[in-house]
Amino acid sequence: MSTDETSRFVRLKVELVLEISDEEALTGAALQRVAEDGSMPDEERAHAEDAVQEDEAEAIAYLVDPFDLVGDVPGAELVQASWSSEQVDYDPDSPDWDLDEDDGDADDARGADEERA
Repeated sequence: MSTDETSRFVRLKVELVLEISDEEALTGAALQRVAEDGSMPDEERAHAEDAVQEDEAEAIAYLVDPFDLVGDVPGAELVQASWSSEQVDYDPDSPDWDLDEDDGDADDARGADEERA
């Protein structure tokens, strides 16, 4: 395929599991981020502050920003992003947490390319 026939857009999927080691530090940082957001209306700010204090996952959502992850990638511009967070029961030995399960085809294709090289 020529460059003209391929998409110029790439979907990057990232899944992270974070362990909360200091709830107070996390909540404090999230509250500070909410307070410093000058574009947030007062009603939304009050809702955000309540959510951050009640749920560590909400605090994470206010602190992790996809724009920060890819903002310095040369030759690329972020055109759309969405993210969510939720509290989960984590068991690293469970097959449910096999992060490579969705990558089977990509790994196979990459392996085939390596064999040809």
